Order: sequence, then C-alpha cells, then structure tokens
Amino acid sequence: MSKTPTLRLDRLLANLGYGSRREMQALAKNGRVTFDGEPFRDADKHVPVTRDLPDRLKLDGKPIDPPPGIALMLHKPLGTTCSHKEAGPLVYDLLPTRWRMREPAISTIGRLDKETSGLLLLTDDGALLHRVISPKSHVAKRYRVTLDRPLRGDEEATFAEGGLMLDGETKPLLPAVMETLSPTEALLTLSEGRYHQVRRMFAAMGNHVTALHRESVGGLTLPADLEAGTFRLMTDADIAAVFA
Repeated sequence: MSKTPTLRLDRLLANLGYGSRREMQALAKNGRVTFDGEPFRDADKHVPVTRDLPDRLKLDGKPIDPPPGIALMLHKPLGTTCSHKEAGPLVYDLLPTRWRMREPAISTIGRLDKETSGLLLLTDDGALLHRVISPKSHVAKRYRVTLDRPLRGDEEATFAEGGLMLDGETKPLLPAVMETLSPTEALLTLSEGRYHQVRRMFAAMGNHVTALHRESVGGLTLPADLEAGTFRLMTDADIAAVFA
C-alpha cells in the first residue's frame, strides 16, 4: 500500500502560488488557514497531499487550489500564444494569476498557433504531458479548416495515402483523414503534430487556410458549453477519453 505524500503547509501553499513561505507562515499564525475545520497555525507541520485536499484545507474560508497533478482543458481563443515568455496575450493569462507561480509549472500539452482556436490541454504532470504527445500513444487531433479557395477534389485521397512532403522537410507525412464539409470547409484528423502542419498541408495543395479550430484531442471533444477563453479541470474520465 503506497504511503500518502505529505508536505509542509508553508511549502505547499507557496508552491500553489499563494505567496512566499514566510507569508504563509504569517497567514497560518493568524488563524487564516484551517484543516478539517480547525485552525492550522503551525505552518512547519505537514499535511497530506491528496486529491480531496481542497475540501479539507481552506484559506480565509475558501478551498485552496488543487494540488499538483492537475490537468485542464481550455478553449483557446484567437490571438493568444502558447508561451510563457512571448509578448502579447498568452494562454496562461486566462488562468488565475497565482497559477502562473505554481511549482511545478503548468504547461500546455503541445501548442496551437496564435491564429488557431479550440481545445488546448494543460498540465503540471510531466508524465501525462509526455504520454499525450508521444508518437507511441497515437493521440489524434481533429481540426475544422476553413479555406480561401474551393477544394480541388483530390485532397482527401492525397492526405489519406500519406507520403506528402512539406516544404523544407525530408520526412513524408503520415496518412491523415479528411472529411469534406463544403467546397471551402473540411475536417482534418492528424496522428502527428508538425509545425503549422494543417496550414502547410493545404498550402502544398495550392490553398490557404483562413480559419483553423481544433475540435478534439484523442477521444476528448471540446465541450459545447466551454466558452472561448475559459477552462475547467479535467476529470479522470476526461483524461481517459484522450487515450480512448
């Protein structure tokens, strides 16, 4: 039977971005932290880091943020960048401010470019991140594509065959599944994730992508009620769906 992990209260709260360890010491001493309804004044003491911790540990009467090991699904809006450092609006700006101070840090699982919207996953769990992006996991991504000009008619067959060479690369693409929705709109499902792959695939066919939206990652589809710019914590079922 595995032992329940524990962490000093001041370190736990500091790692969750609430402030410095010295500040957390002061909060506890002043009775602002409770555990199972009772004041937790000694910030040097350890608390069990379990998934139900937000129900047991409260700061100023409010549940603390989830402990490390979280995964999020975010509806990425246009104009935001999947970066910690680039200028301009970042996807991390859509999270609570203190979440940018968490340790371990929350990172995107893969990236969507600035002009692509849709389902974006984030986590502070390195093992989960690598499992999703690993080619061995075969996690497919489905995109809704809007094009500048009508389709030629041979795109579905060309993409399905595999072997298409992108400009500047020496390794051919794996087969991809395309479903034509209209003369200028299609769904494209990829089993790999190269730089600007969808845009470059259609460019190779003489067309230009004017809008790109990711609808799903694996078996997880962007919820219809998750508005652009908002996020929610993923459940175990959501994570399982990614690999379904």
